[in-house]
Amino acid sequence: MSQRITRSYKDPYRDKSMSWQKRWKDYDEGLIICWENGKELRKKKPELAKKAKNGELPKLVWKGGVDEETKASKKYGSLKYLAVWQGLRGDDLNIDLDEEPELVCSKTKTMVIFTNDIKKLW
Repeated sequence: MSQRITRSYKDPYRDKSMSWQKRWKDYDEGLIICWENGKELRKKKPELAKKAKNGELPKLVWKGGVDEETKASKKYGSLKYLAVWQGLRGDDLNIDLDEEPELVCSKTKTMVIFTNDIKKLW
């Protein structure tokens, strides 16, 4: 059975006093806090948010961004990147922990496969 992590963009931020363990090691594996960080980044960097909204995959804290063309036509990125990116775009959080969604960067045309498998990220 798949585990889909969802939150509406309209949902309020969670309690800031929540423990580190709860934010990063709970059922969502840190995706909600990543997404909330993306929502904050959207407020601080509207030009970056605009790029993301236009389908670009800019470099962010987590692996998954591609700012320039590469020789490889595809690469792996973290589901945590995808969560930040969704928040940055102003999208609802919607990630299935058992899937590996693929996105193509509108700027570089590089396909990024988002995964929770740490071995694929290195």
